[in-house]
Amino acid sequence: MKVEFYGHVRQYKNIQAEIDANMREVLLSGNYVQGPMLKRFEGELAAYHGTKFAVGLANGTDAIWLALMALGIGKGDEVITNANTFFATAEAIWIADATAVLIDCDPVTKCIDPAKIEAAITPKTKAIIPVHLYGQCADMAAIKKIADKHKLKVIEDNAQAIGASGKGFKIGELSDVATTSFIIQKNLGTFGDSGALVMNNADIDARVRVLRNHGSTARNVHSFGFNSRLDDLHAGVLSAKLKHIDAWNDNRRKWAARYTAGFTSPKNFTLPTELPGYRHVFHLYVIETKKAEQRDQLVDFLVKNGVDAKTHYSIAIHKQAGYPWGKDARINGSVAHAEHNAATCVSLPMFPELMAEEVDYVIAKVKEWDQAQA
Repeated sequence: MKVEFYGHVRQYKNIQAEIDANMREVLLSGNYVQGPMLKRFEGELAAYHGTKFAVGLANGTDAIWLALMALGIGKGDEVITNANTFFATAEAIWIADATAVLIDCDPVTKCIDPAKIEAAITPKTKAIIPVHLYGQCADMAAIKKIADKHKLKVIEDNAQAIGASGKGFKIGELSDVATTSFIIQKNLGTFGDSGALVMNNADIDARVRVLRNHGSTARNVHSFGFNSRLDDLHAGVLSAKLKHIDAWNDNRRKWAARYTAGFTSPKNFTLPTELPGYRHVFHLYVIETKKAEQRDQLVDFLVKNGVDAKTHYSIAIHKQAGYPWGKDARINGSVAHAEHNAATCVSLPMFPELMAEEVDYVIAKVKEWDQAQA
């Protein structure tokens, strides 16, 4: 059996009529950039999150970077985030000309560890960027408490967790702004790349709208800005898909539960954890091998047996060739948990359109590998 990692084509076929209708509407309108379809999708996205505003952008990296700019964060300022995330989180901090401060993750959730934040705060610290890793929310209640105490801004990197929630909070509720990515492999993905911000602050909304469009407030009038616009064709795809996101996330949760139930008493790997009261949307279903040298062995075994397993963020930020990319950065305290996560993580196939027999085949092959280990 062959089990793909992504189900992009299956998903398109399932709602092809809805997507095609929106794309046709855009094509026939002649309004392809900052047109009515984008405006419609931004309204739908804000309503979905329960926020007042949403701004569509070219990609998720720009979303973080422009959020930092809109908050006035730049050269000489420090921004705290976790070391075990996609490189773009730190990259956006550097693009904004700020200093990335990397701290450890929680050993259970793999999200930023709130207990490590205060020790990393200096007079230069201006913001915290918690990453909702793999589809589970970071502990935003604890993070907001720290941010309020030290008068810091909070930007949620929500590229992986649209539709997730925490115990008593929703994404965007306990931060200044939440960012997201719509690249095709995300839970809500378009046929290419794009991103967005959601927020309740009218000033941030207004600033980002100017920044994304060459600093323009009116035709032929420009201050300072960039070109980071979500075009209407992508907005049409996303508008069609947004209506299904909760059902798709329910499917992801169903397959995650099937994986977990199937992996009884694993000897050589550990399973992901969903915190009580949280809604994990399993952008990725990530297991960790007990030893780093086992990780590649497991991936190779699965691939040879038709399972398209992958690794995600398998090199911690501070060990990347691009660190610190000619910019300022520092590591605060031990990041041993982040390094362990990077060295041992294995992502199993996870998408809403999986079939039970595919999940069961993956379970069987992982267990076969596990039982064969000395």
